[in-house]
Amino acid sequence: MPKALFLAQRIPYPPNKGEKIRYWQFFLHIAKTHTMDLGCFIDDEADWQHVPYLEGLCDKTHFARMDPTGAKIRSLKGLLLGQALTEPYYYNAGLKRWTDNLLNSTDYDLVFLCSSAVGQYVLGHPRLPARSVMDFADVDSDKWRQYGEKQGGPMGWVYRREAVKLLDHDRALSRALGASLYVSEAEADLFRSLSPESAAKTHAVSNGVDIDFFSPAHAFDPIVSPEPPYAVFTGTMNYWPNVEAVAWFADKILPDLRRERPGFGFVIVGANPDPSVQKLGERDGITVTGRVEDVRPYLRHATVAVAPMQTARGIQNKVLEAMAMGLKVVVSPQALEGIDAQPGQDLLLATDPAEFLDAVRRASDDADGGTLQANARKCVEDKYSWDSMLRGLDRIIDDLSPAG
Repeated sequence: MPKALFLAQRIPYPPNKGEKIRYWQFFLHIAKTHTMDLGCFIDDEADWQHVPYLEGLCDKTHFARMDPTGAKIRSLKGLLLGQALTEPYYYNAGLKRWTDNLLNSTDYDLVFLCSSAVGQYVLGHPRLPARSVMDFADVDSDKWRQYGEKQGGPMGWVYRREAVKLLDHDRALSRALGASLYVSEAEADLFRSLSPESAAKTHAVSNGVDIDFFSPAHAFDPIVSPEPPYAVFTGTMNYWPNVEAVAWFADKILPDLRRERPGFGFVIVGANPDPSVQKLGERDGITVTGRVEDVRPYLRHATVAVAPMQTARGIQNKVLEAMAMGLKVVVSPQALEGIDAQPGQDLLLATDPAEFLDAVRRASDDADGGTLQANARKCVEDKYSWDSMLRGLDRIIDDLSPAG
């Protein structure tokens, strides 16, 4: 079989959070037709146990340990070198040597990159094949711009600088590579407007959902603590947009909700909770689980899923997974962005705290007799299966000239 080089900013297995789910689906799909070489970072010690499994699926592998403290120190070099801080943060000399050696010695049919952070490992290499694809997923530079607008002082300056430098980096990558992928047409259109020279090779490949895994047909024992009714939020809980979202719900929605419905709870499910999130868990009615083996029992027994994102880019997997589980979902406009779902029919949209509170009330009262849940599930089945998304990826790759 032809060979493919797959580089990712995080180990793609296990597929237990947003970007890793996407990476894993791409990896498995490409592996159906290619012999795989895999290089990636590991930023969670628990993931080292999965290295032997991935080694068994690949010809050659390189796993680089991510030390957050050292990476933060390295990232300061970006200030001196005029780079986006992301570049030195994700630079690893061993991974660079490994990648260079393979590109020099291997005729790759495809090079597939997950995240612009790993673009530096192939940018400018003379043996980069025409079939080279970058999955940017989101316009991350715009996320840094949003951070910069909200943050004053020195950090606000750092965020605004990162927005400019990262966009420069991403534009350079897009010019050099065969195709650039984004998670939605909205993200792709935004990048086309920011990088018009690469508009023709900028494409949308949406996230999908494993609709057999995330299905209301599965039965789960009730969660002993907390007991329903409760709203659930899922996500990696040291990721700032998630931290911001749960704090917003805890401060602006839950107090009024609990005054009306004293037993109503809020369950925050996800690994690595930030200290501020752990502090929320000290409040009455709020449970912070930390890492769980399976989010589905928490979704299955929840009254409503909430995604009150205030800062977001791309598609929120948490929304699609909750919909696939046949759960009522209340979203902010930022959480709905890029998702082809009809507010009022497939989910509930709320634009301010008063609307959000009212939507959670309506979802909790089950006033529609289950119609919203059924519509949510059908929406995901019809529009967000991975099979349909990956057919689009095949078309993009097939349109690129073969290597050599």
